Amino acid sequence: MRPLTRKLWRDVLAQRGPAAAIALVIGSGIALYVLMVSCFWSLERTRETYYERYRFADVFARLERAPQRLEREIAAIPGVARVRTRVVRDVALDVPDLEEAATARMISIPARRRPMLCDVFLRAGRYVEPGETDEVLVSEEFAAAHGLGPGDTIHAVIGGSRRPLRIVGLALTPEYVYTIRPGDVLPDSRRFAIVFMERRRLAAALSMEGGFNDVVLRLSPTADRKEVIRRLDDLLEPYGGRGAIPRRLQMSHWYLENELDGLRKFGRTIPVVFLVVAAFLLHVVMSRLVSVQREQIAQLKAIGYSNRDLALHYAGWSLVVAALGAAFGLAAGAWFGAKMTSMYAEFFHFPLLEYHLPPRVIVEALAVGAAAALLGGQAAVRRAVRLPPAEAMRPEPPRVYRRSVLERAGLGGWLSPATRITVRSLERTLGRTTITVFGISAGAALLIGGTFTLDGMDAMLDLQFNVAQRYDALVTFYLPASPRAIEEIAGLPGVIRAEGFRTVAARFRHRHRLRHGVLTGLEPGARLRQIVSSRGRRVPLPARGVLMSAKLAEVLGIRPGEALEVEVLEGRRPRLRLPVAGLVDEPLGTEVYISRDELHALLDEPRVLSGAHVLLDAAGAPRFHRRLKNTPMVAGVVLSEAAIRSFEDTLERTVGIVRTFNVMFAVIIAFGVVYNAARISLAERARDLATLRVIGFRRREIAEILLGELAIVTLLAIPFGLAGGWLMAWIVVRAYDTELFRMPLVILPRTYATAVIAVLVAAVLSGAAVRRKLQRLDLIAVLKTRE
Repeated sequence: MRPLTRKLWRDVLAQRGPAAAIALVIGSGIALYVLMVSCFWSLERTRETYYERYRFADVFARLERAPQRLEREIAAIPGVARVRTRVVRDVALDVPDLEEAATARMISIPARRRPMLCDVFLRAGRYVEPGETDEVLVSEEFAAAHGLGPGDTIHAVIGGSRRPLRIVGLALTPEYVYTIRPGDVLPDSRRFAIVFMERRRLAAALSMEGGFNDVVLRLSPTADRKEVIRRLDDLLEPYGGRGAIPRRLQMSHWYLENELDGLRKFGRTIPVVFLVVAAFLLHVVMSRLVSVQREQIAQLKAIGYSNRDLALHYAGWSLVVAALGAAFGLAAGAWFGAKMTSMYAEFFHFPLLEYHLPPRVIVEALAVGAAAALLGGQAAVRRAVRLPPAEAMRPEPPRVYRRSVLERAGLGGWLSPATRITVRSLERTLGRTTITVFGISAGAALLIGGTFTLDGMDAMLDLQFNVAQRYDALVTFYLPASPRAIEEIAGLPGVIRAEGFRTVAARFRHRHRLRHGVLTGLEPGARLRQIVSSRGRRVPLPARGVLMSAKLAEVLGIRPGEALEVEVLEGRRPRLRLPVAGLVDEPLGTEVYISRDELHALLDEPRVLSGAHVLLDAAGAPRFHRRLKNTPMVAGVVLSEAAIRSFEDTLERTVGIVRTFNVMFAVIIAFGVVYNAARISLAERARDLATLRVIGFRRREIAEILLGELAIVTLLAIPFGLAGGWLMAWIVVRAYDTELFRMPLVILPRTYATAVIAVLVAAVLSGAAVRRKLQRLDLIAVLKTRE
């Protein structure tokens, strides 16, 4: 082993405390990078393989009903490679262990042969066969939630009659990787099922023989997607087409793509904070190391070692620390990545979702860690190289000592001797103090930015279900029903109040911008469904015109007072120009509201209803649900209590791992910064502190001088950390500001308190470690040391 190599390992061992702290900070940054990027790779690779093997479609369209012969005309559109027409309908489902009716999306599949597009993966059982019984495949997650399997029977109200459905297999499909029921905030596998049924029997049950109401397309690689969608809409318009959408707007794909995008963004940004802090720490430690070893550098140069040898030697110290951090980071990142991938498996349903750590990610993580180490140590290395041997043989010139700002301001008399020493030290090492404050505040900010989402979710939950949606059940009808339906709903057992609403599918257009959505007609004085802004302010319906979601207005580039073009996609399909009377900043969706009376008049229709909002008496709710299960006109029921319970269960399952690594990494960065600052301060001032002990200062007073610096720096960092946490939360909110979901920027005091406590715990642990070093200070050895 070369002499410089032996010296390198001795130096690392001698500085093992600071080296370990820096390695932990570097490792935390690498762990976060590996965690997020490897999860991204695992999800993306699984998604692409699944989409390709099971032929996920590129274009999706819904309609009222079209004859089967139209399929040939759709296939003739230039750029269309494959076509699959289907019968699709949401129906009420009666499951034995569920009090209320669940919702099933019935999708037709051909008998014996597999679908050419949006194929199904059979997890268990067999494929459906033609026969006299209604055989079905049920989505795996729904079956697991109810303990169902091949051979079991469930009942559904299809086409106005209650039919037994015999489960012959459990299936998955790329079209519903993320399975969420319309109107829900999060997936609820107990109350929403995807059910596949042989086409001939489903079409007969829905009086859809010889026709279809849903079509999916696969496009050729050279196809003009926009032109295909335009021509498809033209073909489907006479048959009640609801507007075709590309894959990027398909609900399941949209949620998955947004999650992938979030992993991609944060995997490239958040680890940078850790690596920047590590680089600063390395700069401070390496600078101290070069200062202490001035004489050794001079002697090495004198006996023939070149500047290149010394540069490699001191750069090697940084790289050894980075290697230690990388080993920890890769192991921790892989472990947390596997855990997070398992968490994703509860939301995104693939035939197989395995955690995969690509070699490319390992190489990138090692390269980033090495770059941070070299960047942090480069100033110290340059200083060692440029140091002339003759100058290095002399002790480093002492620093300029003078009274602190507080003393010059006339406040010195209020300060004890120990406090004066502490304040003077902080002022003399202003650069290192600034770095320490930045590092500690970064730990607090990361903790706030990683956990505030729980506060936002709680606030959104309260706003959505306690202020805006005051009903207990949302009942939807198969077809628009007369006002008498509300009287029938109101007369059911357990119903306190029922209010009807009307919704129609529509295209919203402003200039060249277009979005598909729903035009919702509400009663101006409705109590159970109110329009509420994200700040909790109730917004009344306008007497004329529409009230738009602020997010949709932003997407369309429209302002209050301008005219919104509305193309209704139902009934007579009128084209309307409606004034935008106002905007409302809602956390969910991109809704467009209108007075129900005005909507009926614009559609030139009687006062029909699409569904009802129902307030229930808790004692009578079970009888209400039993009656609805067998009501032919009811397509589905969404319960607010069930949605809240599902939401809370989901948070309980997922928040543990996220909170764990957020707290762990934040404490590591705070501990690493505080500990290094204290160790360097101790090393620099060991002679001064020993002198104070010799002249009569007690150990407690000596500890107060050193630990007082830590306390002041930590207290200075906390306000900056809280402000930085708010800024990071704002960045996260902006990053997830989408058309379907907007998280409110809410940070509760408990989140700030958690960050403060975590920082203080890290500071106390660091102080305890340094105090133990101080207690073992060898006074004779230190006083003999030549600086």
